[in-house]
Amino acid sequence: MATVETRIGGFGTDRDRGLLSASWIVLIAVLIGVLLAQWANVSMDMRTQAGIYLFGMVVLNLPYGGYEHMANLRSRGLPFGTRYIGLYLLLVAGFIALFFAAPVVGLALAIAVAVTKGGHGGLRVLDALVSTDHLRTKPQRGLAAFVRGGTVMIVPMYFWPGDFAAFSTFMVDIFRPGAFAAVAPYFTEFRVALGGVFAAAVGVHAGLGFVRREALSTWLVDVGETALLILYFALVPVVIAVGLYFPLWYSMRQSARVEAIRDELPSPDPESTPSLHAVVIAFVLGAIATFGLAALVATLAPNPLSTNDPLVSGVAFFSVFISIIALPHVVVGSWLDTDRGIWYVP
Repeated sequence: MATVETRIGGFGTDRDRGLLSASWIVLIAVLIGVLLAQWANVSMDMRTQAGIYLFGMVVLNLPYGGYEHMANLRSRGLPFGTRYIGLYLLLVAGFIALFFAAPVVGLALAIAVAVTKGGHGGLRVLDALVSTDHLRTKPQRGLAAFVRGGTVMIVPMYFWPGDFAAFSTFMVDIFRPGAFAAVAPYFTEFRVALGGVFAAAVGVHAGLGFVRREALSTWLVDVGETALLILYFALVPVVIAVGLYFPLWYSMRQSARVEAIRDELPSPDPESTPSLHAVVIAFVLGAIATFGLAALVATLAPNPLSTNDPLVSGVAFFSVFISIIALPHVVVGSWLDTDRGIWYVP
């Protein structure tokens, strides 16, 4: 097997690593709050959970996704930016078409995108701020990304099957009411099988990383974060867990990564670097285009409000919409941008 270059936590300041610690603290705080509420027999109805999700994912996290692209595109030049945006829009159009043509397949891809984003994005944070000296090969890094990203979808699918299946149904019903019924009888078997695969992957990832470690502390950080994410998604209701994970964990840690590598980035060409004024205008136009796209999907979809409750329907709709823009976020923003990308670490 070919080896891959690993990072020994060479970047970052105490402030950047403080953001890393803060992501632990806020997730633990949410977890403890939920456990205390359960202990006190205090439950939140689905409308309240939906409100928390929409605040976390739409108000807090959606703007950060735009920032990741702006930070990546700034100083890259007009020809590159044009190709980047063109490919992005092409994938968006293709994913929308897939949801209309085969919504169950679209749902499966949406779940895979969430796993990929959480996994690969999280791995690059470790590269920049901690270390990945225990991840020696590309297959091992792929396994690590699957484990870290799998906590976001596979764990709640296993521990919260009722809510997961319900929102899967709501998401599919936006495009073709009743279509999820064709696969619903197999959901339990699929959930158990996927849970078994994930558990085995966690064991192999932790064991192989321990054997190949250079420093015990960095392996412990990786395993400790994985354990925290598993507990969080296993014990916190899935709607709240997903809605708060991305702003409080993913985005906070990506901000730390960006700050940590800022001084390592190539010096921009002043002639090709847009002014702050131009960046602000582009960000505003991007926000208008994003919500315009959401409005277009809502207009074209035969059943955009897939339940009788607007908040719950909003969770289903924005789960679909965010996955639509997240696919090119990963593919164009990272995998095809081999020179830098949204998760760049020198």
